[in-house]
Amino acid sequence: MQVFENSLYQEDIRYVANLSLPWNDLKNKSIMISGATGLVGSFLIDVLMYKNIYNNLNCTIYLLGRNKSKADKRFSYCSQTNWYHFIEYDVNSPLQRDDLTTVNYILHMASNTHPIQYSTDPIGTITTNIIGTQNMLDFAYKHHATRCVFTSSNEIYGENRGDIEKFDENYCGYIDCNTMRAGYPESKRCSEALCQAYIKQKGLDVVIPRLTRSYGPTLLNTDTKALSQFLHKGVSGENIILKSAGTQYYSYLYIVDTVSGLLTVLLKGSCGEAYNVADNASDIRLKDLASIIAEYSGKKVIFEIPDSVESAGYSKATKARLDSRKLKQLGWSAKYDIKTGVERTIDILKTIN
Repeated sequence: MQVFENSLYQEDIRYVANLSLPWNDLKNKSIMISGATGLVGSFLIDVLMYKNIYNNLNCTIYLLGRNKSKADKRFSYCSQTNWYHFIEYDVNSPLQRDDLTTVNYILHMASNTHPIQYSTDPIGTITTNIIGTQNMLDFAYKHHATRCVFTSSNEIYGENRGDIEKFDENYCGYIDCNTMRAGYPESKRCSEALCQAYIKQKGLDVVIPRLTRSYGPTLLNTDTKALSQFLHKGVSGENIILKSAGTQYYSYLYIVDTVSGLLTVLLKGSCGEAYNVADNASDIRLKDLASIIAEYSGKKVIFEIPDSVESAGYSKATKARLDSRKLKQLGWSAKYDIKTGVERTIDILKTIN
């Protein structure tokens, strides 16, 4: 069964599609999305396609990815429509499309986002973020984009120095740049600086949503983040394996609220500004998160020491909670708390696995 056919998932799509946003800004326009088959990109595309099918948005979507058959299978319900256009592309190479004179909106979301990738492909992690971002910004400038969105990360804040409870958009914590694990947060920081350079030098309109640890039924089977592993175990009816003391205190967000925040920044944010996409009701310690999933699945939490490859890719931050007041000033609010979102994810995934 396609995830799009699940009734709970369709309810989530309708919720975002019916939000009071300036959707007319996208009407009869085009939007290009890198990372189109990822956790965030795939849900976003489902929302936009819903608007096309049921609300006459007529928004042309260019999906960028490395695997056409994977994308066509994921979006089989709309892959034959005039709104769907897949472009086989690796963001580490310049994007040459002389057949496209204008692309109105460009969302750059392609990135290595899994701990195992950080440790096994640290070079690719850095180059995908920096070179990939430059290639997308160059394309946006050449094709007269109305607005470009660079999806950044909560990891740019580094370690909480103990001087603040939550990170607002001006906070800058400690990162030891002389480590392999620094490749992801440092390259995200550099990419944000690159966006500011293109705003100043090229006159591009760029906004930067800083996404927190997102989850939902669109997570990939290859996702090695702790919460994703917990969810996979919960769905398969196995004990939840916790590979630390679990005292890490992080912000998380269900995909519905992540994408509604992303769309709010796209359609209502100010050029050059960064916005934290997070919510207090989804802040939780890792051990408590594991317990919620174990209890809902009727299983136990088992402590296990991670191997060296896993350990090298894990974030060293012990507290990373985001302050989302700036985004809420644009009218955004979250729908789901962490418990409801996690249980909903498990319920949906059980019907499609």
